[in-house]
Amino acid sequence: MVMDLFDHNAQDQIKKEAPLAARMRPRTLEEFVGQEHIIAPGHVLRRAIESGQLPSIILWGPPGSGKTTLSNIVANSTHSHFSPVSAVSAGVADLRKIIEEAKERRKLYQQKTILFIDEIHRFNKGQQDAILPYVEDGTVTLIGATTENPSFEVNTPLLSRSRVFVLNPLTDKEIRLIVERALKDKERGLGEMKIELSEEALNQLCIMASSDARTALNALEMAALVTPPDSEGRKKITLEIVEDTFQHRALQYDRDGEQHYDLISALHKCMRDSDPDATLYWLGRMIEAGEDPLYIIRRIIRFASEDIGLADPQALVVAVAAQQAVHFIGIPEGNLALAEAAVYMATASKSNALYTGYGKVQEEIRNGSDEPVPLHLRNAVTGLMKNLGYGKGYKYAHNFEGHHVDQQHLPDSMKGKTFYTPGELGYEKQISARLKDLRHKPSTPPSKP
Repeated sequence: MVMDLFDHNAQDQIKKEAPLAARMRPRTLEEFVGQEHIIAPGHVLRRAIESGQLPSIILWGPPGSGKTTLSNIVANSTHSHFSPVSAVSAGVADLRKIIEEAKERRKLYQQKTILFIDEIHRFNKGQQDAILPYVEDGTVTLIGATTENPSFEVNTPLLSRSRVFVLNPLTDKEIRLIVERALKDKERGLGEMKIELSEEALNQLCIMASSDARTALNALEMAALVTPPDSEGRKKITLEIVEDTFQHRALQYDRDGEQHYDLISALHKCMRDSDPDATLYWLGRMIEAGEDPLYIIRRIIRFASEDIGLADPQALVVAVAAQQAVHFIGIPEGNLALAEAAVYMATASKSNALYTGYGKVQEEIRNGSDEPVPLHLRNAVTGLMKNLGYGKGYKYAHNFEGHHVDQQHLPDSMKGKTFYTPGELGYEKQISARLKDLRHKPSTPPSKP
């Protein structure tokens, strides 16, 4: 009995000394912040948790979005035993031990076991295969957490037996709510420390946390610990203290306000005007101020199609590769991938011919153009279709010289219309020359040997 009491006291002491992020971990769905699209009342995951009929699931989301917290809540809400492991350090022997304990627990107490595997993408095929039979027969309910796309990182058999839920990055508003709760909570948070966090310091804390609740709480705790109390015992955390905590100077920036739109506009226009120096500067301003890197790369990908198009087909390839690099290695390592993509866009040949051409198509369709496909372009997949003339008169391009054939492809009312007119720069110069050649070249069947 004395040993039990000692263990209990030791556990209490550990909880008190735990980092703020661990102490403030939500215990119920009501305390959980964010991810309303999957856990709001009426949504499928919420209903599964409340009914106690939870299938094996994979939680895919960025760091600090609540994957581990949600898994703990699921275990508590379903009265299941929670067996967490990290794929970084655990092996097959650890998994087998958990499986054996889960079998005993199920046999003796009829209690379910939730096997939580953090960073499941780090398990190799053999490790994932080791748990597959026990997920399938219900010995354990798997909750896997990953920051990587499970389609590529989780074995197909295991993935097919699990439901994937995507967790979104937390917004600045949600990070603010989490920080404000920690400041007020006297039991688990910093409520007893009489902390006054200035508005500008709070705003910067939310920005620099980069959607990661754990980062925000860790920084808040550090700032609170290093801030001396004034004569009245109050700890006033200023913007300068937050900057020092992050070792990063706060730049004038508001991810939801005017600076956000001003800087992305400047970046876009400098790439369009082929100025790599200004492009790098405005890109750096956004990155260093804490802008979401995926927002930046989305705009660069759009730019590759809108302002470059087929003048340099590699632009889109470079932009998408940068998105993959940022997603794979994160920030700050991914900063150079962003810089490489942005400078490539700035120095590439420019053309908005594709953008203009698709705009013309949109206008044509909005004006009611929805005529049927000409009969000769349709496939005659049944006898009736063939009798109706489907495919009749179609000329197969590969049967003609140059693998080109001149035949009508647009509906009758649009015959002869041109939507795409290539420019005279970069690769579009070659496209333009080829189209001119084809349009003045008669369709000639190859001569028979």
